[in-house]
Amino acid sequence: MKYDYHRVRDLREDKDLTQANLADFLGVHTTQYRRWETGESEIPAHIIIKLASFYKVSTDYILGLKDQK
Repeated sequence: MKYDYHRVRDLREDKDLTQANLADFLGVHTTQYRRWETGESEIPAHIIIKLASFYKVSTDYILGLKDQK
């Protein structure tokens, strides 16, 4: 599942959170979260859903399908 990794980073930075904060919330290692945020690995669908819920944005926004959060 392709996504806009820049948006994932921007959402985190807008909340003044660290990669470690998000990794802990998602129950993954910081290294894995960093790979998602830099586009080195793709985020699984269930994590995209969890991020969308956490940030109160649509999954379409994270996927880069829509510009409106």
